[in-house]
Amino acid sequence: MKYVLEYISFCRFFLQNYQHILALALAVKEINENNHILPNVTLGMHISNSYFMARWTYLASIELLSTRGKFIPNYKSDFFKKIMNVSFRKTMPLFLFYLQLTYGSSPMTDDKIQTVFFHRFFPNGDQQIKGVLQLLLHFRWTWIGLISQPDVIGESFVQNAVPFFSQKGVCFDFIEEMVKETFSNDLLSVLTDFRKTYMIIMQSTVNAIILYCENQNTVFLRMLPYVEILVETSIEGKDKVWIMPAQMEFTSVVLQKTMAMHAFNGVMSFTVSSKEISGFHQFLQMRNPTSEAEDYLMIVFWEQAFECSFPKDKLDEDKIVCTGEEKLEKLPKFVFDTTMSGQSYSIYNAVYGVAHALQAMLSLQSKYKTRIEVGREVLLAQKAWQLHHYLRTISFNNTAGQKISFNENGDLETGFDIINWVTFPNETFVKVKVGKIDPKASPDKLFTISIQPLSVCNDNCYSGTRKRKIEGKPFCCYGCIPCAKGKISNQMGKIDCFHCSEDQYPNKAQNLCIVKTTTFLSYSEPLGITLATVSLFFSFITALVLGVFIKEQDTPIVKANNRNLTYILLIALLLSFLCSLLFIGKPDQMKCLLRQTAFGIIFSIALSCILGKTTIVVIAFMATKPGSKMRKWVGNRLAKSIILSCSIAQFTICTMWLAISPPFPHLDMHSMAEEIVLECNEGSAIMFYLVLGFMGFLASISFTVAFLARKLPDIFNEAKFIAFSMLVFCSVWISFVPTYLSTKGKYMVVVEIFSILASAAGLLGCIFFPKCYIIIFRPDLNIRGHTQVFPSL
Repeated sequence: MKYVLEYISFCRFFLQNYQHILALALAVKEINENNHILPNVTLGMHISNSYFMARWTYLASIELLSTRGKFIPNYKSDFFKKIMNVSFRKTMPLFLFYLQLTYGSSPMTDDKIQTVFFHRFFPNGDQQIKGVLQLLLHFRWTWIGLISQPDVIGESFVQNAVPFFSQKGVCFDFIEEMVKETFSNDLLSVLTDFRKTYMIIMQSTVNAIILYCENQNTVFLRMLPYVEILVETSIEGKDKVWIMPAQMEFTSVVLQKTMAMHAFNGVMSFTVSSKEISGFHQFLQMRNPTSEAEDYLMIVFWEQAFECSFPKDKLDEDKIVCTGEEKLEKLPKFVFDTTMSGQSYSIYNAVYGVAHALQAMLSLQSKYKTRIEVGREVLLAQKAWQLHHYLRTISFNNTAGQKISFNENGDLETGFDIINWVTFPNETFVKVKVGKIDPKASPDKLFTISIQPLSVCNDNCYSGTRKRKIEGKPFCCYGCIPCAKGKISNQMGKIDCFHCSEDQYPNKAQNLCIVKTTTFLSYSEPLGITLATVSLFFSFITALVLGVFIKEQDTPIVKANNRNLTYILLIALLLSFLCSLLFIGKPDQMKCLLRQTAFGIIFSIALSCILGKTTIVVIAFMATKPGSKMRKWVGNRLAKSIILSCSIAQFTICTMWLAISPPFPHLDMHSMAEEIVLECNEGSAIMFYLVLGFMGFLASISFTVAFLARKLPDIFNEAKFIAFSMLVFCSVWISFVPTYLSTKGKYMVVVEIFSILASAAGLLGCIFFPKCYIIIFRPDLNIRGHTQVFPSL
């Protein structure tokens, strides 16, 4: 019995309810500091405790109407006094000439006179009943229990909701009234009633229980852990889901330090739709007993919340001393939740509603001013009850930007939020908004919720994966495997994955398609700049060598092996280096037509020149033999024939290529996963490799002839360098084919440019570097009598 007495005493002052007073104080403070609302009026407030009992409510109302100034601190209005009463529930219409505003539920009345003077800053209760029904039907909870508070409010809910629910197929296993809170010493009978209700819940097979009560009528919840001790059992693990109305603040009465919080994990509660008030948190931080010395409730709250005491006449050594510097935001949520509740939000709006109504009333009065004496104006007297009309017709946006207005029945035109409470063993909790009831929406969208109860073999496969059937299991049991490479699934529970469109690619999680970027080898990137620089450098070197050979054209080393062929070869190499520039930059129709054909024809001319030079060396050696018939082939005639025939052959192949299937600009969507490659499509791959094949044919013949002629007498031994240059050339282009075929995107172009530059540089270096060395650094050897030393370099 001791525990019960202590617990009831502890809960007499609901800590979370003190937030209602702070919301009221914040609204009054903001209005008094706002020059646009009641600039010549200062609002004050007086708080009376009704103790949730009718007789105390009457007493509080009488005190409010009294003329004793001590009940109304900081009240300086010259025009209206004691004009409003804000309460959680409707009292009795004893004083119809002042405003009665409620922020909780109250029974409807048929008395039209009473209704006019009565305003609820609380949504229509019928909407909440419909929302509860929709919640039950959504989860298919058609077998439920009901516990209501033992008064007219509870009776009204039972009379209205039970038939309505039954019409929709919801059945009630039990309908019980909550045990009344008592102040008598007969606690045995109280515990007996508690135990009876508790056992009804435990023995029932229902999994959903509607607990329809208000903050002051939740003694059953607060007694629950002690009843569990008495009956040596707990509802933990019994899968009971509690559904609670907006009239009850779950934080206030359930999540207390002494509660078995696990029993209420997963509670679904309704709250008045609200928005965060920006200045509320800062206002809480500024509150403390030191700054608010006249607020006696602050001291009571502070001592209970922080479990300390302020020094009185004699210090209690058993308690911690309150410093007044403690911070509200440091309190655990089960003690005091600093987030503004729905009821506090309603009180906040109620004060602003009266202020706006009073502002409208005073604005109208200003049109009928009467001058009594010079320099002074007195307003015509007007009775406070006339303020009801203005309050009923106001419409304003509060500081959070929400529109506040009443309907014709005096109900606030707003809806409810559905909150799912998740509690943890460390006495913390999380409030998750999972749905709402919007009375302004269409009937099919009146109720919305974002959670769905699951009863499945396994969880849905996440996006990025797909279902895989498990052998030997029913079809509803499946495994989840990642999507195949290149495919995505952007929804849960997909049976198969799908490809992105051609201009998109999957992200790493394979649950989203990302737009590809278009790319090509450009002059603006480092690789393009490097290749272009190398191409121009070798072009300059080739032009320099050509200039040296033209200048030294009459020297023996230039005349050797047909200098005209040397000039043509150097010009072909110069053009070969420059043609690589056609492969850099954005591909267009002209570039695509020119770059492969120009490369093929120019290199064919260069190779035919080398073949011509090598052939002339062989024929010249054979012609020196007595009686040789090769003498008639010695001269420029044979060289010209070789160059002309080889060039015409390659030109014919290229012409056929352009006529049959020419290259064209193309967007390659598939070779690169994350890029669209802008390239030149070769048109006919056969013709492309035919061009390369013909060059390979010329290169192989040139290498073979040069290799056979490498041991001829020294005077003709340029063939040794030609053989080595052709070995380099063939090595480059033999390695080109597999490298080109295994490369993708713009790097295919890079491989081809590198092969062009490397092979051309090999020809230039191997054939002309030894000659340039003699011309520039050993001119003493560049005479007819010393040409035999040339091979030894």
